Amino acid sequence: MLKVVILAGGRGTRISEESVAKPKPMIEIGGKPILWHIMKSYSSFGFNEFIICLGFKGYIIKEYFANYYLHMNDVTIDIKKNDCKIHQNLAEPWKVTLIDTGEDTMTGGRIKRIKKYVGDEPFMLTYGDGVSDIDISKLLAFHEGHGKYATVTATQPPGRFGAMDIDAKGKVLRFQEKASGNSGWINGGFMILQSEIFNYLEKDQTIFEKDPLENLAKDNQLIAYKYTGFWHPMDTMRDKIYLESLWIAGKAPWKS
Repeated sequence: MLKVVILAGGRGTRISEESVAKPKPMIEIGGKPILWHIMKSYSSFGFNEFIICLGFKGYIIKEYFANYYLHMNDVTIDIKKNDCKIHQNLAEPWKVTLIDTGEDTMTGGRIKRIKKYVGDEPFMLTYGDGVSDIDISKLLAFHEGHGKYATVTATQPPGRFGAMDIDAKGKVLRFQEKASGNSGWINGGFMILQSEIFNYLEKDQTIFEKDPLENLAKDNQLIAYKYTGFWHPMDTMRDKIYLESLWIAGKAPWKS
């Protein structure tokens, strides 16, 4: 099975109400970090080995996984005997490698720093702040069927505003509240990369979404997997509140 690399080192300045105290991937939806939700999505397709690229307040993510049993189970702590009894013993079948990739390192630099942990094998890559109901197995089959160095999942972001079709005289022909997909295709994460990708990464300040992806496109080594199902980032408090409302209502499309 391919390893899953998750970029989790950014500061999340657009959601600073919460990210000032914790890394953005640790902001919770339904009482669990969005990072956990993303990992559960991959795990549901059998991908259970993760490499998490840490940066800003990365120690919080380390502590979360180091104490995962305490987070997920009821415990009895005998302070006098310095003993801790875990009751349910619930856990995930995950192997998690946590790598400090630098607090100010850019996305391309973070990927470059984990080269020795993925070796010469292809690997999956995504961001630690977006959820989707994408079928990972279909994405992998698509990637393997095209033979490119990189596959990027192309999504259409949810519309922030209503959309109107207007004729030459100003007459509104159609109005759609918060139209989905009216902003074109964007990189939604959920990528699959061959090891050749490291040849496109130069230094810590390399931004993966600029020169590397642009050069891959020029070399005809980048292909898009167009996905029109559910995908939603958590960029702002508005996004968090929306995702939280879906989870609480039992209508979270990404829940596996």
